[in-house]
Amino acid sequence: MLELTAEKVLNTAGGAIRRVLVVDDSRLQRRILTASLTRDGYEVLEAGDGNEALEKCRETPPDLVLSDLVMPGMDGLAFCKAFRELPGDQYGYFILLTSKSEKEEVVRGLEGGADDFLMKPVNAHELRARIGAGERILRMQKELTEKNSMISETLDELQCLYDSLDNDLMEAKKLQQSLVPDRFQDFGTGAVSLELRSSGHVGGDLVGQYRISDSQIGLYAIDVSGHGISSALMTARLAGYLSSSSVEQNVALRQLQDGTQTYVQPHEVIANLNQIIMEEMETEHYFTILLAVVDLQTGRIEMAQAGHPHPVIQRADGRIEQDGPGGLPVGLIEGAEFTPFEIQLEPGDRLLVLSDGVTECPEVSGEILGEEGLTEMLAGLADQGVETMLEALIWKLSEFADGVGFPDDISGILFEYRGPWI
Repeated sequence: MLELTAEKVLNTAGGAIRRVLVVDDSRLQRRILTASLTRDGYEVLEAGDGNEALEKCRETPPDLVLSDLVMPGMDGLAFCKAFRELPGDQYGYFILLTSKSEKEEVVRGLEGGADDFLMKPVNAHELRARIGAGERILRMQKELTEKNSMISETLDELQCLYDSLDNDLMEAKKLQQSLVPDRFQDFGTGAVSLELRSSGHVGGDLVGQYRISDSQIGLYAIDVSGHGISSALMTARLAGYLSSSSVEQNVALRQLQDGTQTYVQPHEVIANLNQIIMEEMETEHYFTILLAVVDLQTGRIEMAQAGHPHPVIQRADGRIEQDGPGGLPVGLIEGAEFTPFEIQLEPGDRLLVLSDGVTECPEVSGEILGEEGLTEMLAGLADQGVETMLEALIWKLSEFADGVGFPDDISGILFEYRGPWI
């Protein structure tokens, strides 16, 4: 076993060391080492000092360097340091050749980048053993480089997939925003403003309106459980049930015998949606909703609430009212019933329907805004116009959150009643 040649070691180790550079100012020492290495199957290069060796390394990078420590001009320590600073991905194994009196220099050499050392005169068996150790280290280094390269390629592929997914999500966001085409509408006797902000690319909130008659409109605010794509798909499907002004496409409308259309009571609409979710949709999602029918002439509003935050009434004199029956979210219990209720707006009064992303918005300390905080915030926005108030509310909310972004989707409806036609 002691007579095992480096060529055999080379073959079993996968050929990590093929080219060896011998650096020594003694021609005799170079010839002895070169002859031994050549017999063992290595390609051998020679250099008489560090400067010559460095040039050869630039031209033909070696896998292994055997360098004398003491040489005129650039010595072994300086050459080792310069060798380590050469550009390139290939790692060269570096062995210093020293005498017994140069132990302190050996320490400096190892600290400066040398991998191993050999005492002169060099023993052939010990040299082969040291080369075998170098083979193992270079093989592991090569495997690590290949794995790193594979990881890098995989990360590049993942980045491409991420970029593609990100582009798709950007398009999905545009499509979701298109579900709320008319952000502001003036009806003369009243005006409606809508706002929809997803915490991510897409979200589970939805707000909208639909026309019932010349004097009546329907308003709805929905918050689907969870976040992301599945929640957004759910909102898109729900929009298909409510957004149209056609009786055939809106579950909140029904046709009268004379051919005109009227509305279905909000609590009945929510019950119907609950039945659809339980019977037709195979989903684990549920959602909260507040559905309102607004009489543009009288200011009377019929509503039903299913787990959604209470509607907020901002009276013309600045008073804030927040109340409602609450109720269960839609999609949890089969046959669930929902409570109808009404409010009466006077000229100058406003109805605000906001998602829980508003009242549950946290500040840096973790404390949420809450209903009391919302009341204070709205008091400072009483002079805002209908078209800009929701945007101003989001700015205030961002200041409350110290600009770190919203952890949940933000959506809202603002309706202002101006009074009947004269």
